[in-house]
Amino acid sequence: MITKCLKLQERARSRIPGMTQLLSKRPDQFSLNAWPGFFSRAKGVEIWDLDDNQYVDMSLGGIGANVLGYADPDVDAAVKEAIDRGTSTSLNCPEEVELAELLCELHPWSDMVRYARTGGEAMAMAVRIARAHTERDKVAFCGYHGWHDWYLAANLGTENALGEHLISGLNPSGVPKGLTGTAFPFRYNQLGELMDIVRAHGKELAAIVMEPIRNDRPKPGFLEGVRAIADETGAVFIIDEISSGFRLTSGGAHLVLTKATPDLAVFSKALGNGYPIAAVIGRGDVMASAQKTFISSTYWTERIGPVAAMATLRKHRRLEVAKHLVSLGEKIQEGWQAMALKHGLAIHVGGIKPMGHFSFESQQAQEMKAYFVQLMLDQGFLASTLFYAMYAHSENNVAAYLKAADSAFGEIADANAKGDLRKRLRGEPAVAGFKRLN
Repeated sequence: MITKCLKLQERARSRIPGMTQLLSKRPDQFSLNAWPGFFSRAKGVEIWDLDDNQYVDMSLGGIGANVLGYADPDVDAAVKEAIDRGTSTSLNCPEEVELAELLCELHPWSDMVRYARTGGEAMAMAVRIARAHTERDKVAFCGYHGWHDWYLAANLGTENALGEHLISGLNPSGVPKGLTGTAFPFRYNQLGELMDIVRAHGKELAAIVMEPIRNDRPKPGFLEGVRAIADETGAVFIIDEISSGFRLTSGGAHLVLTKATPDLAVFSKALGNGYPIAAVIGRGDVMASAQKTFISSTYWTERIGPVAAMATLRKHRRLEVAKHLVSLGEKIQEGWQAMALKHGLAIHVGGIKPMGHFSFESQQAQEMKAYFVQLMLDQGFLASTLFYAMYAHSENNVAAYLKAADSAFGEIADANAKGDLRKRLRGEPAVAGFKRLN
């Protein structure tokens, strides 16, 4: 039973537009009235909901933020010590300098660092710096980069320009129409599409923004080609490592994917293991342009974020966390494929190994997803059609999850055969993309 969770969801619906602050945590993304939605406590890979139901989290890992696991003892100890010494004063904390030095050590091509506390605002900062540096306005981009005006401007005057960049149906309502024609998407591994943008707007491009990887690996020469185009046009090359950072190595994924280096790179999510922190790192001449414009915020100077980040990065590097994440993610993806074949279900598996996902290839895909969520909850797993690995996950967690998922795939196949899938759902089918929660 999730009685307390459902009651709080109804209270949240009346007080918080969209029920929650993050689309990815909205219960309707999984199965409204079946997904618990709220937690009371968490430790390692375990989460307890408001009704004290206990789950092993084999889903989003804090939406990718908790790369070590929940309530990591080393990170939490560092934060608690910082709290006891004071987290915010009229002076700056020394840890922001120490963290800057550590980030530049991990990324030898970079010279300087600025901080924020969320990925979206850090991306807005990076684009602002690029525009100030080049004195140009237009941006070419590939991938998902948050909610700010510069990005959603791509959907102004179009049906769904952002539809192939993670989330479909993002409404640009509230974005100034004067930004129409300032943001132009190109698809991953499609260098020709970027070249088309350059032919039309090359002399006006302030930045080329992209994730180094999300689903497919880069084709030979793709990332290097983007770097070359940035050099030719004078655009600032920005790598968005908000999701990919610290999954494949102790630093940005670009470090292992290419020898080409960006001008700026943006980090958040895993950087603080759940504590709010984001960083824009970059070449000194480009970063210096931050002083040409106004970029400033009180809470970017608090102590907890940098302290958590340093504790996370040092443990991440010492324990070679990325190797563990890749190994577990590979086992999960192989398991999904084997189970689908066993039970005659058509699925597509994608994503980098530590952040894998699958989708049912069926007209009832959203009902199948909701039923999978429901069946896994019944077996004690917080699970959806994706898996973000955390260091706290063990081989035993993976084995138990795959056993439960195998049973769930069997039940889904049985429901398909009998034609009663919708009747088996306790909640609603999962919602695809961005839709208003009424």
